[in-house]
Amino acid sequence: MSRRLFPTQEIGSIAKPRWQLLGQRGEPLDAAARSEFELWNQKLGFATPDTPTAAFLAGKSREVGAAQVRDWGALFALRYFEAAHLDRVYDGEARRIEMYEYAIRQMRGFQFLGHVRSFDNKYYLKAAGTGEVKLERPYHIEEFDFVRSNAKGEPKLPITGPYTLADWSYNEHYLGRQKGWKGRTERRAAQREFVVEIARQAIRPTLAALIERGCRVIQIDEPAAGTHPDEADLVADGFNAATEGLDAEFSMHICFSEYRSLFPALLEAKRCSQWAWEFANRDTSDRDGYEVLHMFREYGDTREIGLGVLDVHRDEVETPEKVAERIERSAKILGDPRRIWVNPDCGLRTRSLSVAYRKLEAMDAGAKIARERHEGSSRR
Repeated sequence: MSRRLFPTQEIGSIAKPRWQLLGQRGEPLDAAARSEFELWNQKLGFATPDTPTAAFLAGKSREVGAAQVRDWGALFALRYFEAAHLDRVYDGEARRIEMYEYAIRQMRGFQFLGHVRSFDNKYYLKAAGTGEVKLERPYHIEEFDFVRSNAKGEPKLPITGPYTLADWSYNEHYLGRQKGWKGRTERRAAQREFVVEIARQAIRPTLAALIERGCRVIQIDEPAAGTHPDEADLVADGFNAATEGLDAEFSMHICFSEYRSLFPALLEAKRCSQWAWEFANRDTSDRDGYEVLHMFREYGDTREIGLGVLDVHRDEVETPEKVAERIERSAKILGDPRRIWVNPDCGLRTRSLSVAYRKLEAMDAGAKIARERHEGSSRR
């Protein structure tokens, strides 16, 4: 497929609208939620006249039903991304609560033990791997079907990777199979087995089912990769086991890491065609956040780069000129502008919908500036 230079994409979730959160719980909308629904629907047209919009706004959330509200949430995110002119779109994970528990609940061999703190005051329900991993059924299928049926842009789908699912779980079963003293060597061998079994028994059949439904672009999220850089080879092993023999375009998203610490081991992720990483977050007046791109030339790696040009932790909206400058700086380092996809550093869910949208507009405008400059210089 021929694509425009510096195509754009999102690589994470966005905040769920207040009206969606209230509506899914069957609660009537308050004034702020009604105003939010009407404002964004006027802009994006995600709720058509043949849907029960009037009843929803009148406070009849239970009558409308959670399924309809979730569909509106998914359509809202699709239209939101399309209005920002993204080349690849999905539903912003509108149907998902988080990225760990749902996936684990689709598998046998796990037992949930309780909530643990992940960061700040964020908690997640952590499970222990207590038996051999088996998939109950492929997941995210209905989610992708909806996206494919309603997307105007190229549909994609993100899925939590096997290394992160293993790292965020207690490994009891595979560690218990190691004989003798459970030292560092035995623990590493058990963790490798755990990662690969999740990949082979659960992630790969899910990916195969998604591909069979027409999913051609799949992003594998490995946020845990940066927390144990000495296990980068396990990340690659899991990626390879999950994607073995499958025909699709696979990217790997790793956020907020010192990427050099993952190389060269991560290069062994053989079917990964794109690294979707964060850069803008570390790009300051006294630090070049894109300097790490030199590493790809050092290792001779020519894969695509999902280039983070928006800092997702700040409300300050980047100017289109700043976005363009970051793209152009990166293109010079890489030596091939066709390798660059433009995206935020990570999901924009920590920003308000209005701030996130202005950031995406700036991203689109900046990519356009960089595109026109490059194409203009190429004609001269």
